[in-house]
Amino acid sequence: MNRFATFALFLMAATAPLAHAAELKVGDPAPDFKLQASDGKTYQLASFKGKQAVVLAWFPRAFTQGCTIECRSLSKNGAEIRKFEVAYFMASVDPIEGEKGNKAFAESEKADFPMLGDPTKEAAKAYGVFNEDGGYARRWTFYIAKDGTVAAIDKDVKPATSAEDMVAKLAALKVAKQS
Repeated sequence: MNRFATFALFLMAATAPLAHAAELKVGDPAPDFKLQASDGKTYQLASFKGKQAVVLAWFPRAFTQGCTIECRSLSKNGAEIRKFEVAYFMASVDPIEGEKGNKAFAESEKADFPMLGDPTKEAAKAYGVFNEDGGYARRWTFYIAKDGTVAAIDKDVKPATSAEDMVAKLAALKVAKQS
């Protein structure tokens, strides 16, 4: 192999994403996370294991059009989602604090659920949603079963009907209803 080919191979290997997690699939253990939320609390996935299902709706950026539409859908239809034994969150790589943070976004949209901030991008990378080129999370929703495994992944989230779609998916997954 000539020097140019060797250098090209080295360059490709050096610029490949480091420690890129394998894509999550249904049945895989959901990566644990410990993230601050817009309600001032810190949530950890492990604390829900064995107790209730979790929905983690990743979104690209606070205060953008699609994310605002999705947030409004979840806020408007929160009562329907809460009929299930589920904790649900929107999550992004935005910070919690600041004028463009998730706390300000949640307040502006009157969100009645916590929005998680992952400014270190560790959780977003673990879930495979982090877009390295754009620096944001992809709009994917993860349904995590009570046992901590990935029950479903929606990679085609429609912001305007996200709540209705979430309710339908929770029903299809046979997530228990509140008594």
